[in-house]
Amino acid sequence: MKNFSNAAFSPEVIELMTAALEAAVATLPEPVHSSHVNALAESILRTASAGQRNVADLQRIALMELQLAPRK
Repeated sequence: MKNFSNAAFSPEVIELMTAALEAAVATLPEPVHSSHVNALAESILRTASAGQRNVADLQRIALMELQLAPRK
């Protein structure tokens, strides 16, 4: 996971990010790989750090970035 040590979020924002991550993971087909969950979490952290607070937008951006990420 990338370094987000300088990021600080209020409890309310953490709740929004958690909801976005759970919603995004719920859309993935089983089995869900930990690398996908990590990629979604990083995207949500990065997007929330930029000021986004809408759960649907956080989810949508994370899923779009996951689709665009190069396959390993």
